[in-house]
Amino acid sequence: MKFKLRLLGLSVTLAALAACGDRPAVPAAPSPPASLAGSVVHGQPSRREQVWDGVVEAVNQVTITAQTSARVVELPYDVNDVVAKGAVLVRFSDVEQKSARNAAQAQIASAQATYRDAQASYERIAAVYAKGYVSTAQMDQQRAARDAARAALESARAQSGAVGQQLDYTVLRAPFAGVITQRFVHVGQAVQAGPPSPQPLIQLQALDDLRVNVQLPQSAVDAVRKFHAASVMPADGQPIAASSVEVFPYADAATHSFNVRVQLPAGTTALYPGMTVKVAFAMGDARRLLVPATSLVRRGELVAVYVIGERDVTLRQVRLGNREGDEVEVLAGLDDGERVARDPQAAVAWLTRRNARPGAAHE
Repeated sequence: MKFKLRLLGLSVTLAALAACGDRPAVPAAPSPPASLAGSVVHGQPSRREQVWDGVVEAVNQVTITAQTSARVVELPYDVNDVVAKGAVLVRFSDVEQKSARNAAQAQIASAQATYRDAQASYERIAAVYAKGYVSTAQMDQQRAARDAARAALESARAQSGAVGQQLDYTVLRAPFAGVITQRFVHVGQAVQAGPPSPQPLIQLQALDDLRVNVQLPQSAVDAVRKFHAASVMPADGQPIAASSVEVFPYADAATHSFNVRVQLPAGTTALYPGMTVKVAFAMGDARRLLVPATSLVRRGELVAVYVIGERDVTLRQVRLGNREGDEVEVLAGLDDGERVARDPQAAVAWLTRRNARPGAAHE
């Protein structure tokens, strides 16, 4: 009888062990959410900003016009070409200008000869007048002739300078280094210096010195003048802090808006004259919530972060503001003091391990 009882107990033990061997192993419980690498979000003092649209323009830009009437014989550069300071942009025919210069030089030579003769006559008459052999009227007449000859010589020299300037106008050079943005004439075309106005030839702009023009309503001008701080936000780049902000001292009579010039730092790239950009002006003091850019999760148009709680990790949608370096401003979706996961992939792995445990859905 005892033998049968022992055999029955052994059978029950073996059956229990067999049943235990068929059951799947229970995954280990994940570590608490606090073990995830996270950043505590705190409000940071900053400037309250307001954004307006602006247009990029070159500080140094010029439309070169015709200063003499001639025919274009050479255009070494075309649109989009980069030119150095002093480079020849337009060369005109100079036959008429050279002829006028030669005539002016001949006029100077003639005036010089007349003046020398008048000066010599004046000196002779003055010597005789000192001895009392000629009248005062004759002396005055000779002095007047000498002075008239001198004036004629000065007039001829001035005329020669004007003619020489017209000859210089037949070769137009770049006043500064830049890029050609427009060309209004072609080789062989006759141009006029006016009237009513000189004919435009070439437009040149320097890309190494840029600024942004913004039209501000009069209600915002006082705050902009107070802080004098702004940042330019390209469509696909980091904000660029303005080196200076200049507010015009008067408003447009038609629109009642003020023109503001936002100077960009030297060497700014990826911006070109004519582009529209967003400009954020400092308007007052504020506090902002900043999160690491690496903590953001993007799913199409949805932007979210993983918020680490005491017992769980949740995905929460947020609304973003401006980016500053490696951090992004959060306008809505987070509260001061909350903790966000710096590595979204680690947060997903933690949720996956937790959901794989039996009964996780009831926790």
